[in-house]
Parts: sequence; C-alpha cells; structure tokens
Amino acid sequence: MEIIERAEKLPPYRASALVPTMGALHEGHASLIRQARASSERVLVTIFVNPTQFGPAEDFARYPRTLESDCRVAQDAGATAIFVPSIETVYPQGFESASREAAALALPRVAILPQLEDAFRPTHFGGVCQVVARLFDLCASSQAYFGEKDFQQLRVITEMVRREHARWPGLTVVPCATVREPDGLAMSSRNRFLDPPARACAIGISRALNEARECTRGVLDVPSAEARMRTILEAHGMTPQYAVIRDGSTLEAVTEHSRCARALIAATLDRVRLIDNVAIALDRPAC
Repeated sequence: MEIIERAEKLPPYRASALVPTMGALHEGHASLIRQARASSERVLVTIFVNPTQFGPAEDFARYPRTLESDCRVAQDAGATAIFVPSIETVYPQGFESASREAAALALPRVAILPQLEDAFRPTHFGGVCQVVARLFDLCASSQAYFGEKDFQQLRVITEMVRREHARWPGLTVVPCATVREPDGLAMSSRNRFLDPPARACAIGISRALNEARECTRGVLDVPSAEARMRTILEAHGMTPQYAVIRDGSTLEAVTEHSRCARALIAATLDRVRLIDNVAIALDRPAC
C-alpha cells in the first residue's frame, strides 16, 4: 500500500474508488474500504482533518491524529493507497482565503433548510462541500463511499455531485450502512472520548432510535415518536440537540408525498457530541 503526500503522485490512482476520511479509522471506515474494494481493483483512502468544517468552538485541535494505526486499518481492509495531503496541498490559496470561500459557497437546499446539523454547526457544510469537492478534483475517482451515520452529510454530498455532474462526470456517491458496536452504539471516532460511565449511557441514542422505529410501525405519529426519543435520551443522561423524524430525501418535514423517512438524533454526553440515525418505514414505495 502506497502512502501519498503530494498531488503529483495521484494520476496512477485516477478512476479508483475513493474513501474520504479524517483519519482515526475504526471498523466503520474499514467496512467502507472493504465495500469499495469489492467493486474496484484500486481503492484510494484520503486522510485529511479539514479545518474549514470546524467552528471556532469545535474540536479541530482535539480531533485524533493516528496515522500509523490508520495505515494498518486501511491496509488490512484492502486499500491500495492512502493520500495524506497537507493543508497547503488542499488549499493552495491559504487557510484564510479557503475559509472565506467555504463561507460563500452556494450550498444545496438539504444543507441549509432542515435545521439539523446546519442549525447547530452553521459553517460546517460549507467546509464539507469545499473539501470534498477539492478531493474529488484532485483524485478524479469513479466512485466515492460515504457512511450513512453522517446522514445529512451524505445527502448534502449526493446533492452536490448531482448538481455538479458536469464537473465530475461519471462519479457515483455510494452510501454505506452504519456499523455498530455489539450493543448498538454507532461506531465513531469520538466514542474514544467517552469514559466508561458515559459509554454505558451512550447506548441511549440507539435505544431512542429503535423506539422511534418501533412506535411508528403502522401509524406515523411524528410528534409522539419525537417526544419518546427525547425522553429516552434524557433518561440516559444525554442532552438532545435534535431528535426528529424527517423526509428521508429532503430532511425536511415528512409529508404525504414522502417516500421514505429517517429518524435523526444529535445529543451531547459529557461534552462529547454524538449523532446517529435510522430509516423509518412508510406504508408506500420506498426511496
């Protein structure tokens, strides 16, 4: 497996399957790499902790950098190469200019209207779209694999690629199922910040989602399901930022025209912010 630091070394990997990450790789990332390898002979993993998607009070400096173990995880999962660019490679115009550019981007509707991540992290999706677009430009991949755990991010990137189809012709965004711990907690790089008592409480987030899925079988009573999710989160010592059921495509309110739905949660526990989501069945053709 080759480790690449400079963009000039990328041409042999053009049209590879791409797995963009910020590092701190775990089994969830490994599952993306394995899925990419199942459909492509070459898999390029990127590791870049993107500063423009972190707000001023967020944990950019604290975000784990574990390159040595990341390389082992990626190689064991079947990666062909890892691209570890510098900030200067991704943003040759400089960080300040890149930050202004991210703030000025025209974002897809799903990045600005749902009032989910966009409400609590108002600069986040500008930085996400900026860095993912830059990686797509540099890597010229045929497929890009993203996990469903960051569901709004997945929808935003999918819409960005659809809108910019002429910029990345033939590029397909491949969604991959969330990978969970045996007790149901979604795997996340931030789980490592939970001490044992907090880790025991964190299971409340998947319990709340499962309750929403169960209590909406047959009849979709959104207010009752959302109230039930909040009750379960609070009973586990978590502070909900949102616990909602939304249209699975737009992430806006479910309507009679919605073909699928999603329960989505963001909650904090001992200053660690966790997100998760599950599909909610509707009695109509699915998305």
